[in-house]
Amino acid sequence: VRLQVQNVEKPLYRGTFHCFQSIIKQESAFGLYKGIGSPMMGLTFINALVFGVQGNTLRALGKDTPLNQFLAGSAAGAIQCIICCPMELAKTRMQLQGTGEYKLKKKNYKNSLDCLIKIYRKEGLRGINRGMVSTFIRETPSFGFYFLTYDCMTRYLGCEAEDSYVIPKLLFSGGMSGIVSWLSTYPMDVIKSRLQADGVGGVTQYKGILDCVRKSYHDEGWRVFTRGLTSTLLRAFPVNAATFATVTVFLMYMRSEDNLHECEPGPVIQQPSSL
Repeated sequence: VRLQVQNVEKPLYRGTFHCFQSIIKQESAFGLYKGIGSPMMGLTFINALVFGVQGNTLRALGKDTPLNQFLAGSAAGAIQCIICCPMELAKTRMQLQGTGEYKLKKKNYKNSLDCLIKIYRKEGLRGINRGMVSTFIRETPSFGFYFLTYDCMTRYLGCEAEDSYVIPKLLFSGGMSGIVSWLSTYPMDVIKSRLQADGVGGVTQYKGILDCVRKSYHDEGWRVFTRGLTSTLLRAFPVNAATFATVTVFLMYMRSEDNLHECEPGPVIQQPSSL
């Protein structure tokens, strides 16, 4: 977030590693965990919603095909925006609070919940849902590629329940799914972060998505749409490897308890030759 929204004329960070170093040096290691309350509150519901919607949508579509995997994932991505957008708004505002300060001289927000309450009081529901359209544009195709990639990877690697290497294969498949999903819509994530951070310093720069795209490109060129990509991909692999592997192994365990010998990658891959 800090790399995505920093001022190009007076940049604070030269890149991912310098940003990491600077935060620890200036704000201590706790600075790396600013805004953690928002994901902690929201991610449980988001993952439950995503995997539940994806599984039920795929069942409703009937056939387990690559297109249906993409459509089911896209449906899940679209619906979870209801939770994702306010959560990321609070996270972004908290992460930008007190940049470069070891002890905050002035706290606008005590925590993520306080942040959302204050935004709501000042701007209403519209303020809470700032960046909703950009979040929707990012999440819908991103989750489509997310589930499609995982399905293709697990089939290609031959992930079978009795395979002794099934866990490493699931971890690799989940990690690659995360990378592909982020690469597919990353420029929109930059725009979303800029829109949600807009007005933090009291000055509003952007009228909307197109205005943000135009001004960002005009001021910084095409490279602006890749800002923070390295740190995002470094995070994406382990996070999504753990997420997908945990869900799949849990489903394998639960279904074995019910004397079901097949388990699907993601929620519902129904071909017996695959997980």
